[in-house]
Amino acid sequence: MENNPISDAMENPSQTSVLSDIQTLNYNYASTGQRFFNWLIDNLLMRFGVSYLTGSVVGVLLQLISPEILFELASGERGFVFWGVSYFIAICNYLFYYTLCEKLFRGYTLGKLITGTRAIREDDGELTFKDAFMRSLCRIVPFEALSALAGFPWHDTWTKTKVVKTR
Repeated sequence: MENNPISDAMENPSQTSVLSDIQTLNYNYASTGQRFFNWLIDNLLMRFGVSYLTGSVVGVLLQLISPEILFELASGERGFVFWGVSYFIAICNYLFYYTLCEKLFRGYTLGKLITGTRAIREDDGELTFKDAFMRSLCRIVPFEALSALAGFPWHDTWTKTKVVKTR
C-alpha cells in the first residue's frame, strides 16, 4: 500500500503538521512597480472605456427623455447637480469594475492580469464578494492611492487582503 501523507495525517493527529505544510502556499508580494502599473492600466480602462460607455448610455437616455435638460444640467443653476450626478456615476463605475473583476475573475483585473499579479485574502484564500466589494469601497477614500507609498495600501490592510505575484 502506498504512503499518502494526507490520509496518514488524518488518521494520526500527531502528524497534522504534515497536513498544514501541504496546505500552506507561499506567495511573494507584488512589487510597488507592479502595483503602480495595475492602478494605471485599470484606471485608464475605467476612465476611457467604462466611463465613456456609461456616459454615452446616460447621454442617450437623457436626450430621449428630455433633450433640453442636457443643456440646463451642464450650465446655469443646475450645473452643480450635473457634476454631482457625474461624480456619483464615476464612483459606481469604480465599485462595479473592481468588485466584479476581482470576484468573477478570481482576484484579477486587466491590470493584474497583464502584470502577473492577483488579489487574495491574507489567509491565501480566494476573495469573496464581500472582500472584493470592501476593497473597492476602500479605494474611493480620498488619498487612498497615496497609501501605497507607505508599503501596503489601505484597501489591503483594512480588508485583510494582499496582492501577490502569480508568475
